[in-house]
Amino acid sequence: MSFLSLYGPDLTTGDEKSLLHTHLKVSRDLLIWKIEGLSEADRRRPMTPTGNNLIGIVKHLTGVEGAYFCDAFGRERPSLGWESDPDMAVGEPSDMYATPEETSEELIAAYRAATAAADRSIEDLDLDATGRHHLGITVSLRWMLLVVLLDTARHAGHADIMRELIDGQAGFQRDWPGVPDGDDEHHAKYLARVRGEIETPEWFDYIRSRHPE
Repeated sequence: MSFLSLYGPDLTTGDEKSLLHTHLKVSRDLLIWKIEGLSEADRRRPMTPTGNNLIGIVKHLTGVEGAYFCDAFGRERPSLGWESDPDMAVGEPSDMYATPEETSEELIAAYRAATAAADRSIEDLDLDATGRHHLGITVSLRWMLLVVLLDTARHAGHADIMRELIDGQAGFQRDWPGVPDGDDEHHAKYLARVRGEIETPEWFDYIRSRHPE
């Protein structure tokens, strides 16, 4: 099934709410796609000096979905096991990594449950409905949708880079990765071009040779 046919007109020509909600769903799916097919160890692996890791991003966004779309509007959501952990009380919550007692599959399931609850709230409320942000400010559902969409898309981008560093897999979406595969010569030439080692006339000659008229 193609990317566009999966989401239909809500992805491109829907009303404001449909566009925001559908693009959020797309970003959620991209995030989960980035951790599929990996071992438990790779999902947990810290990929930056600050400890960013794939399953930690999913766990973090689980809390965001529940807080922004459910708590803020007085809506029900699934409880999160780590909310009552002692480290939360002392300001060192585990919401950016999986603890040894948690599995990544459990955390993915928690994310799906949180997004399902968020979807029910989004569907039931008007864009102008107001809620209470955790910082104490009054915000609209429209604002919440935009903020969570931006946050999820940003983290999906982080996950894309992390996944490429783990096993070389990259791309924009499931049915159209957008990344050439299996052409070692072109890849080597492209990286040399990026490093500034191949001047423009030589590069144009090379790509023309690959695409003769």
